[in-house]
Amino acid sequence: MAEAGGGSGCGPAAEAPAPELAAVVGATVPTGFELTAAEEVQEKLGSAARISRDRGKIYFEVPARSLPQVHRLRSVDNLFVVVQEFKDYPFKENKEDALKDLEDLVKKLPWTDPLKVWELNNSLKKRKTKRKKHNLQGTASKEKLHDNGEEEGADQKDASKQEGSAQNAAGGEPIGGQDTEKTQGEEEEEDDNDQSDAKEELQGGSGSEGQAGEGQAGQAKVLKFRVTCNRAGEKHSFTSNEAARDFGGAVQEHFQWKADMTNFDVEVLLNIHSNEVVVGIALTEESLHRRNITHFGPTTLRSTLAYGMLRLCDPQPTDIIVDPMCGTGAIPIEGATEWPSCYHIAGDNNPQAVKRAANNICSLLKKNENKESSTSLGIPLDIIQWDICNLPLRTGSVDIIVTDMPFGKRIGSKKKNWDLYPACLMEMGRICTPGTGRAVLLTQDKKCFAKALSRLGHIWRRGQTVWVNVGGLHAAVYLLKRTWERAEEKRSFW
Repeated sequence: MAEAGGGSGCGPAAEAPAPELAAVVGATVPTGFELTAAEEVQEKLGSAARISRDRGKIYFEVPARSLPQVHRLRSVDNLFVVVQEFKDYPFKENKEDALKDLEDLVKKLPWTDPLKVWELNNSLKKRKTKRKKHNLQGTASKEKLHDNGEEEGADQKDASKQEGSAQNAAGGEPIGGQDTEKTQGEEEEEDDNDQSDAKEELQGGSGSEGQAGEGQAGQAKVLKFRVTCNRAGEKHSFTSNEAARDFGGAVQEHFQWKADMTNFDVEVLLNIHSNEVVVGIALTEESLHRRNITHFGPTTLRSTLAYGMLRLCDPQPTDIIVDPMCGTGAIPIEGATEWPSCYHIAGDNNPQAVKRAANNICSLLKKNENKESSTSLGIPLDIIQWDICNLPLRTGSVDIIVTDMPFGKRIGSKKKNWDLYPACLMEMGRICTPGTGRAVLLTQDKKCFAKALSRLGHIWRRGQTVWVNVGGLHAAVYLLKRTWERAEEKRSFW
């Protein structure tokens, strides 16, 4: 990218500074939590986000140098830079004509700036990988010097598979999480490093400027690409595969890139929702929701959905937050990472689930230790095995309860839920602070939950309901407010 020279502006013909490279970024988010994601973007990036008519997507504009902060957003799953958006695209009724229009569209699109953003994103990712490896080598050297490596390399096979990840004794964190788990000081330092990297890239070029260009001479590597089409709507005369095939053929002809469906460098996105068309270039290789979890269970909750649930109950400093059915620990780990001034308690009746959650916490601690300037004092989180209907917590001692309740499909059964749900709500009401306590509960068994709640209306009052999609299941997140009514001490439901 050209940069105006001169610095002091001396001389009669001083050039005006080149406009800063900006990016319109699209983000996929958990359906139902689009507004939450838009609020986070406004708070952390200072950009107004627009919610798409296509559920589960938001769009916002940021300077290209802010890409590192974009990757640290907690509520987004996947990111892409928008090439162009068409609010009301005139699709032809005839299939051949409609597909021909999509082919012709490729030559008319403004690819230059989005490809620069993609290159910058790529180069920042490579620099981050190098920095992680350097930090890991430094940590290993220190451990050798102190002769304190008893269980070093226990999971080296797992770690080596996760190239460029923050390796730890419990397995590597996949690329794409962008070091989201940090103490505040580490996060600020990482921000400074990434900001300086971004500025260097913008000033000096990424060193691979010719890669994404058209037919540049020299030893430029021929990029491999694929086109992914996501289509929704009934009035289209073509399928997603047909649109991806023909649009991809035109992209290949235009850029002289090589098509590769698995080992690709560039993923071009063609999102079609009724008459709305968005063309973009992916900025994430893997969904950011996998950032915290290294040990998965049968119903592991996405970290992005966990963040949305936690944010719904508006945690305040010193709040005690409990997840009584924590599974692999996605909710309390997300909570402890993003709200470190609260105290988080997690528990489950399944010993295997408690073990997985403990391993995920250990992985997070290890990853924090691997940071070069780590001053981490741990995370404010404890994990316990307990009975959900007989919790070892004092009456009225908890401010917030956030949990993913059994759907009765992969775990438990719908029949058991008829007894379990009222017993859970009663015990949660006992430990929750009357008047100010709140609970955010996720379930797909809405009928059973509504019946249980109606029986305990004197303890819990329903507030907001957010409809979400969890693994293809239509589920609901309920925000409940604790009434001033005293909960019964007896536990007759179990």
